[in-house]
Amino acid sequence: MNLELQIPDDVAHLLAAEYADLSRAAIEALALEGYRSLRLSEGQVRQMLGFSSRMQVHAFLKEHGIPLHYSMADLEQDRETSRQFEDKVKIGNHRAA
Repeated sequence: MNLELQIPDDVAHLLAAEYADLSRAAIEALALEGYRSLRLSEGQVRQMLGFSSRMQVHAFLKEHGIPLHYSMADLEQDRETSRQFEDKVKIGNHRAA
């Protein structure tokens, strides 16, 4: 979707002096606010900003002082993934011996 914003010229000049790419700054601001307010997921922010990895999203959010949304369910899922990985490594080590 293309979006056109109408802002007063004096505000546009002020913002253009601070941001080299005003369009990108506007998209980033929308993504940050969307994530902060729980309207956008991490994946939607990644897609919106054209990032190729979650780590880029995490770095972007950190750079702007926005904490990650990380629930207890997320923690449990990560712990289970870690356990599965550890089990695969143990099996692989037993085969190599």
